Amino acid sequence: MAKLKSSKYIFVVGGVMSSVGKGITCSAIARILQSKGYRVATIKCDMYVNIDAGTIRPTEHGEVFVGEDGIEADQDLGNYERFTDNNCTAENYITTGQVYQEVIRKERNLEYGGEDVEVVPDIPNEIIRRIKLAVRKNKADITVIEIGGTVGEYQSLLFLEAGRMMKLKYPDDVAFVLVSYLPIPKKIGEMKTKPTQYAARTLNSAGIQTDFIICRAERPLDEPRRDRLAVFCSIEKGNAISAPDLDSIYELPVVFEKEHLGDKILDKLNLKAKQNDLKEWKKLVKNIKNSKKEIKIGIVGKYFGTGNFTLADSYISVIEAIKHACWHHKRKPQLTWIDSEEYEKNPSKIKELSQYNGIIVPGGFGSRGIEGIIKAIRYVREHKIPYLGLCYGMQLATIEIARNVVGLKKANSLEIDPKTPHPVIHLNPYQKKNIQNKSYGATMRLGAYPCVLKPESLSYQAYETRKIQERHRHRYEFNDLYKDKLEKAGVRFAGICPSNNLVEIIELTNHPWFVGVQFHPEFKSRPLRPHPLFRDFIAACIKAK
Repeated sequence: MAKLKSSKYIFVVGGVMSSVGKGITCSAIARILQSKGYRVATIKCDMYVNIDAGTIRPTEHGEVFVGEDGIEADQDLGNYERFTDNNCTAENYITTGQVYQEVIRKERNLEYGGEDVEVVPDIPNEIIRRIKLAVRKNKADITVIEIGGTVGEYQSLLFLEAGRMMKLKYPDDVAFVLVSYLPIPKKIGEMKTKPTQYAARTLNSAGIQTDFIICRAERPLDEPRRDRLAVFCSIEKGNAISAPDLDSIYELPVVFEKEHLGDKILDKLNLKAKQNDLKEWKKLVKNIKNSKKEIKIGIVGKYFGTGNFTLADSYISVIEAIKHACWHHKRKPQLTWIDSEEYEKNPSKIKELSQYNGIIVPGGFGSRGIEGIIKAIRYVREHKIPYLGLCYGMQLATIEIARNVVGLKKANSLEIDPKTPHPVIHLNPYQKKNIQNKSYGATMRLGAYPCVLKPESLSYQAYETRKIQERHRHRYEFNDLYKDKLEKAGVRFAGICPSNNLVEIIELTNHPWFVGVQFHPEFKSRPLRPHPLFRDFIAACIKAK
């Protein structure tokens, strides 16, 4: 594929309110441009002074997505990967903290040659440098850049200024997309464009004229609304793109292509489609719609609630991985959030787990709700319900087995009980110094590590290869001192990291399908390529049903 004479850039910004779908819009646009024959990179710009997302609570900002290189990033990078099948690394994630940190480092090292360092233009210039670095690293023809938050927020201004400066310097190579919400007040029953008009004009006040408006709403955009947006937002009528609520986010590239968004963007950037191939994606969408037979999966854990609301974003990669696997088997996933603390308050309620075809315990930290999760794992083990434990879900499974099968009643993790006489889960030796020095940011065991599988294991059956690589995010590990005792109790240590001999996968030999993994397989699942462990877990759930 021949390289373009110049790279092209698409900035995606939000209007009216957050969580309106900028990340999915970026992902869909990137997928469409890929289908037209271009190499596409995606970047998320976050306004936070945090260096990365690793120290932010999941209920505050959604899950922390981990890249192959160990970057702890915003959950939108997960959507980028799922749509494009491109692995994201540190270059694909830019925060205000990173930018200021680098500008101050350069100033201290006299890299500005004695000039005074100013917020403008030096901060936007550093943002631009990082964008171009990602372009080179990804060898991208077109780069889609999502600016977090909404227009008008003070924190976003410097990223908008970077986009404005790039548009000024490369007028034919930069396009802007505004993703804005058009409310339909129930008492009025009419779609309102005024909030989007204000968003477009607020963007104008930053020196930017949008080229496209993605119109998020409950229902499709109609012609009168298109007319009004064209007149009052100074865009071509056909560049107001309808984005109604959909049953599946994976429908969005197909919906956009019905309005020829890909070709319109290419035309704006003075490019032409080299091909048009959304065949596999359209097949996926059709398969999703045709998956009618339900399968019930319970997710036992925490991080589900904030006030009166449930935050599914805390485990978005797990949710999507389950969906991918279910659709592969032509099943419709019915997911239920189960708060483990309920089992601590009311132990008899544990019997409700029998109604599910399978149970997943995802990752987590801290002691809250842990005893409830352990009760759930025991029930699942004893009642032969298919089980998949992810990270903490693997660690807690070893504790449950140590307590209730081996007989070590006070077995625990040192993270939960530093005084436990049986630390089945202990601190990774490399992590002790980090904890002592309170060095928490980006210091966990992060990113992809190798793992060798036992050929007789369920995991080997899933992967169909002995050597795998999976992404990690944790400080605590299984304590090898308890390996013999657990093996005698029916535990198979199915996967071992060859570089440090750490346990990566456990299985139960006397259970139909019970697998716990120290890593996070959900990060590598794709809608067109479900993760092997999730795929086989759902297969076991179907068989059990």
